[in-house]
Amino acid sequence: MKLIHIYKKWFLLFLCTILMCSSAAAQQDSTSKMEVVDSIQKDYASKVKRLGQAITQRSIVKFNVEKTAIKQDELIEDIKKLTLRAQVFIKAGIDTVGINSELEQVEATIKVVGDGVFTNKGTAQTYRNLTATSKILSELLNRANARKDLIDKYEKNLVQFRYKIDSLSADTSLYKFPKDSLLAHEYVQKINMVANEINPADTALTYAINNVHKLQKIVNLVAIKLRTQLEEVDNYQEDLSANMFSREFANLGADVGYARPFSQIFHFSYIKAKLNFIFYTRNNPGRIFLILLMITASTIFLQTLQKMIGYKDNAADDAQRLLVLRYPVISAIIMVLNLGQFIFSDPPFIFNCLFWITPTICLTIVFRQFITRHWMMIWLTFVVLFAITCFDNLILQASRVERWAMLILALAGFIVSILVLIKGRKDELREKLILYFIGLAAFLELASLVANIFGRYNLSKTLLISGYLNVVIGILFLWTIRLINQGLCIASNVYTKQDKKLFYINFDRVGEKAPPLLYILLVLGWFVLFGHNFYVFKEISDPLNDFFFNERTLGNYTFTVNNILVFFLILAASIVVSKIVSYFASESNTDPVNTGNVRKAGLGSWLLLIRVAIMSTGLFLALAASGFPIQQITVIVGALGLGIGLGLQTLVNNLVSGLIIAFEKPVNVGDIVEIGGQGGTMKSIGFRSSIISKWDGPDMVIPNGDLLNAHLINWTLAGSKRQIEIIVGVAYGTDLQKPQQIIAGLLAENKRIHEHPKPAVLFQNFNNSSIDIKTIFWVRDYKDGAAVKSEVIAAIDVAFKNEGIVIPFPQQELYIHQPPADEAVDRSTNKKEHKK
Repeated sequence: MKLIHIYKKWFLLFLCTILMCSSAAAQQDSTSKMEVVDSIQKDYASKVKRLGQAITQRSIVKFNVEKTAIKQDELIEDIKKLTLRAQVFIKAGIDTVGINSELEQVEATIKVVGDGVFTNKGTAQTYRNLTATSKILSELLNRANARKDLIDKYEKNLVQFRYKIDSLSADTSLYKFPKDSLLAHEYVQKINMVANEINPADTALTYAINNVHKLQKIVNLVAIKLRTQLEEVDNYQEDLSANMFSREFANLGADVGYARPFSQIFHFSYIKAKLNFIFYTRNNPGRIFLILLMITASTIFLQTLQKMIGYKDNAADDAQRLLVLRYPVISAIIMVLNLGQFIFSDPPFIFNCLFWITPTICLTIVFRQFITRHWMMIWLTFVVLFAITCFDNLILQASRVERWAMLILALAGFIVSILVLIKGRKDELREKLILYFIGLAAFLELASLVANIFGRYNLSKTLLISGYLNVVIGILFLWTIRLINQGLCIASNVYTKQDKKLFYINFDRVGEKAPPLLYILLVLGWFVLFGHNFYVFKEISDPLNDFFFNERTLGNYTFTVNNILVFFLILAASIVVSKIVSYFASESNTDPVNTGNVRKAGLGSWLLLIRVAIMSTGLFLALAASGFPIQQITVIVGALGLGIGLGLQTLVNNLVSGLIIAFEKPVNVGDIVEIGGQGGTMKSIGFRSSIISKWDGPDMVIPNGDLLNAHLINWTLAGSKRQIEIIVGVAYGTDLQKPQQIIAGLLAENKRIHEHPKPAVLFQNFNNSSIDIKTIFWVRDYKDGAAVKSEVIAAIDVAFKNEGIVIPFPQQELYIHQPPADEAVDRSTNKKEHKK
């Protein structure tokens, strides 16, 4: 049993061993199989990976080749387009031939202009020749600088074209050839074709750059030469100014060493005067057009006044009292040219002569049949001597012939001035200030005569022209003020509505005598024109020019004083133009008396839009002219919108209303107004509110928004004029022409009643006890309305009594019917019987 038990034990052990071995063998077989599979898989993956890498590499190479080809095509197209643009630019570029020709003309002009200054100098320089030469050289320098800027800009564009083309051509992508020989051959052919296409343009570009460089050298040399000559002229002028009283030539009676023919002097003087006039008119077409526009507008305005007052040239009273309306065109020329000459900056003498001689001739026409024969002859004498002196002042170099002519002119001016001061009929002279101008002329002509004799040519010539100029300009200015004042007086009598505020002039203060301010402006204008003949005046004006035209910086904003003045000037001009359009294009303008005189319908509701457009355009032009950055307006508008959105509507409304009041002027300080039945005087106008001083004592503060929204009655806006109506009745059977004539005569005698529009005496209707007569007239001042009405009523009552005209009062007649006696007895009997 034990043995069996041992065998069983070994058998079980053997089985376990076999099982374990079989299990290990199976496991080993399984592991080897897995290793084989893994090995196969890894080999396959590596092959796939290598294949993918190869494909990727081929794709990258292909992509780079295609990318390079695309970039090459783009570069070639860009080069072709840029070359084509360069060709077009060169063809449409500057006219080098024309510029060369112009520079040659400048060189020739420099030689002519230099006569008497740099060549043929003579014994000494002359101030007039230096001034005329300086103006021409300055214009030539401006032209040369303009051509220089044009050429520099052109050269810069050409160089940019060259740089861009070279930068594109230098790109390395152009020089990467395909590995495929066929593709490489095609690309080389393409490159050669493009090169053949752009080669002519490249040559033209190089040629243009070389030409423009040569042109730059020429224009730079011309500009340098002009600057040098200008500096030399300035030095000559400074020397003349420093030695103004020094001798320049021999005494008038001394021998002459060398005398240049007067014909040559006259020839070169004529050329320089012509060049100066042509250059200056070409540079100022806008200002000349403005002068013509102002003359046209003034003529239309005066002709309108003529029609409105019924001017008659054959009426002696009208010819004296309304002289400005006698010749509207001539009056407009006198006023505009005398005042408009100040808008021209540093004009040449010949241009000034046009602004002096033309109104002088016009004023001579106005003087006909107006001033006495004695003063007419004096005026004509001064005009002729002035014209001859102006001609002499155009002679630019000194000569013995001219010096004798200057002596005669100075002597004639001195004698005429002394005779006028001694024997002139001063009682016939309307403007006594003219005598002061004549006295100054006598002194200046005597000084010119002495200076000429002792060889002070420049001083003598300056004093000669200044003496005559101060008389003629003084008289022209005095009569300009007289004509302007006369026109304003007529306008004050004609405009009864808001038209009188057209130019914001207080017509009520305009009288027969011009205000002192106009005389002050006259003296200042005379001083400018008089002092312009002396070089010292330049030393005064140059600092002023620097003050007005030098740039100043405020933060990031650069400005000049001149820009600020231009801003306000354009803004004011736009407001005035809008007012003028409002007047002449208003929908209707009916005469309150002559109801048949009605203007045809105008622009109507479009008028407001036109005025807004004019003022808006003026605002933007003013901002642009002053150099204000327009983009900043959006910031301002955005800030205003934000403020309004945050609840400032009421405040902004009042502020904007204040601005509207300031610009539109519906009411002004001192105006007599009525608001909501309450009357008073406008005391002040603020940004937010205004104050009205009521007639019963207290001041009323009213917001500007409410002031504009209220039904405002402004008596002053119509010139403080007020229409008065009086109705009076006359008895039936009265000769109606007689009371009508009496009332019309009484109205004409009262100085506080306007002549324009004329008063009207109309028959109104048949009343119960009278025929009513309605009288309509206008008083000059609103405050005088009640007093004038009282005066007229009292005067009518007295006049009617004196003429036996009855003013009936309402009455009724009572008729009592009385029956006959027998009829009364019968009625009494019948009553008794009836009672029974």
